[in-house]
Amino acid sequence: MTEKQAGWGSRLGFILASAGSAVGLGAIWKFPYMAGTNGGSVFMLPYIFFTLTVGVSLLMAEFAMGRAGRAGPMESLNRVCGRGWGIFGGIGVFTVFLILSFYSCVGGWCLKYLIDALSGRGLISDASLLGSYFGDFVSNAPESYLFLLAFLGATALVVLRGIQSGIERVAKILMPALFILMLILIVRGVTLPGGLEGVKYLFAPRWSDFNASALFNAMGFCFFSLSLGAGTMITYGSYLDPKADLPNSVAWVATLAIASAILGGLMILPAVFAFHLDPTAGPGLTFVTMPAIFAQMPFGHFFAVFFYICLFVAALTSSVSMLEACTALMTRRFELSRRRAILITLAGCAAVGLCATLSFGPWSEVKLFGKNIFDLLDYVTSNIGMPLSSFGIAIAAAWAGWKSMKQELQSARPMSRGALLFVRIMIGVVSPLFVLIVAAGSL
Repeated sequence: MTEKQAGWGSRLGFILASAGSAVGLGAIWKFPYMAGTNGGSVFMLPYIFFTLTVGVSLLMAEFAMGRAGRAGPMESLNRVCGRGWGIFGGIGVFTVFLILSFYSCVGGWCLKYLIDALSGRGLISDASLLGSYFGDFVSNAPESYLFLLAFLGATALVVLRGIQSGIERVAKILMPALFILMLILIVRGVTLPGGLEGVKYLFAPRWSDFNASALFNAMGFCFFSLSLGAGTMITYGSYLDPKADLPNSVAWVATLAIASAILGGLMILPAVFAFHLDPTAGPGLTFVTMPAIFAQMPFGHFFAVFFYICLFVAALTSSVSMLEACTALMTRRFELSRRRAILITLAGCAAVGLCATLSFGPWSEVKLFGKNIFDLLDYVTSNIGMPLSSFGIAIAAAWAGWKSMKQELQSARPMSRGALLFVRIMIGVVSPLFVLIVAAGSL
């Protein structure tokens, strides 16, 4: 591919695609649950602080590394920092391959519930019946796997079209649509009788629920919400215009990630409180509690369709970035055609995804370290793969490749010596320390 074909058409497209990678499903189901059970605003404020300091520093390092190397995560690190450093990029891409494999299970669930919402089948007011409905679906391996393959197929259709015609064009449509749909659902939720209690639950400080564990969770969600250590941001950075203002773009991506998390909380919790359901249901909120709410809500069918479109869009914008990271490594490292790289990655994801799917059905009794295959993949990627990759990239950017990093950070406008020193310390000292704290706590 030529550089023009492999580059972003605009800075807006880059920002929206990067924000789409960062947002994902976590903003809709994970943040509301975590903020609600860890003290409301006293959890939210540390999360925002960590995102705007450590998160922004690591994001800046990954984007700068990709743009300086003009290659996939592995080759960019080798080019900028010297041979051997690319192993951390390789770890990141292998991690994101595993994430895409089991994440596609959840993407398939979103697609299934979207189809149910469109047909009106999923609107059941009894949450216990919805629980059994969800359990029957995920334990039905052929049906669940079929939706996984459909989700992978939708992801591939976007990535096959390339950067400008595929990823960027889809991001420019889907990301604004996601925010508009979320705002519609927020307005509906807060206007329900009792809905403002959900807003209070999300934003009111509850010091009794905040402790060291909550602070640790805020740090962990910061890394999770920005897709750090997965190779996706290095890949997206490699397509960025050499003259684009990198710090400004990073600030926009971080801001959109924070905004989407807060909007996710405002979208779900008011409706949960309006119908006196459990706000601590965690991931089950998406597939068990919310359909019960829509079944009791005026125009519930209409809003259920909106909600599951939001979920599907959030899942798709993340999966596209994951597949692109794998594709970039294979095309640049092994000189494969783009189409062949995508097909090989899809075949691998389908194989690993089958194992994850079976872990809810015929292989539910298969345990490794006390976890089924799905949970083990989630644990290994979140607690080992991403932290290890983030740690290596931060050290490489600040110490082995700082000369190139410094040039990338100042490509649009010069930075003072003090500002550069602060950024270097944040990337090379503070960020690795935080990564170690999060990883140690998780393990």
